[in-house]
Amino acid sequence: MTIKPLKTKKIIAGDDILNIFDEFVPEIRDGSVLAVTSKIIAICQGRIKEAKDFSKIDLIKEESDFYIDPTQAKYNLIITIKNNFLAASAGIDESNGNGYFVLWPEHLQETANEIRQYFVKKYNLKKFGVIITDSKTTPLKRGTTGYALAHSGFYALKNYINQPDIFGREMHVTKANIMDGLAAASVLIMGEGDEQTPMALITDLDFVNFSENDPEKKEIDDLNIELEDDLYYPILKNANWLKGKNQ
Repeated sequence: MTIKPLKTKKIIAGDDILNIFDEFVPEIRDGSVLAVTSKIIAICQGRIKEAKDFSKIDLIKEESDFYIDPTQAKYNLIITIKNNFLAASAGIDESNGNGYFVLWPEHLQETANEIRQYFVKKYNLKKFGVIITDSKTTPLKRGTTGYALAHSGFYALKNYINQPDIFGREMHVTKANIMDGLAAASVLIMGEGDEQTPMALITDLDFVNFSENDPEKKEIDDLNIELEDDLYYPILKNANWLKGKNQ
């Protein structure tokens, strides 16, 4: 796997994401995946609020499905659930926002599909994927890692269920998350600070199973786990969840 970070200008409100692609994304060949940070998509969609005019806590309540009582927040970061993601502050971020709160993009899956279709048409591609990335923290570990908010053009999970391990033991629960693995590697290369590389082109992906179609609903549903079925349900159920307006 090879990852090439893509340098851009500073993305600001009023920019067109397709113009950004045309100017800064090199020619794409079959067998590639383009990683795009959610932040530049959100900025181009106008999903920003001037920080001096808005309360971050109020925005979190509006954007989240569920949130933890702000009085229990540590480091001014409120734990939320949004779009079936466990995230800090409903994904709202101020870094590289130039005085704005940057929210998550709207219509994440549709946007990933549209980006894929744009490049497929532009370069007549058969095997091409897109991931929209963000970064998250991991409980009990310092530091952030990348993950994907949406994908298109490849199968997000590799199923090992009913397959043997190296000693012939049949596996019963393992599914490798290709989507988040690609996102984690891409965000690591793109950086989190002033690198100004909000996209990355990933190539040499023999392990990725591409699809010429948008992800079907069944595949999207398979990525999500209902709260009651989650491994961490014993912890999550005891949190003091409040309903956000997005719910």
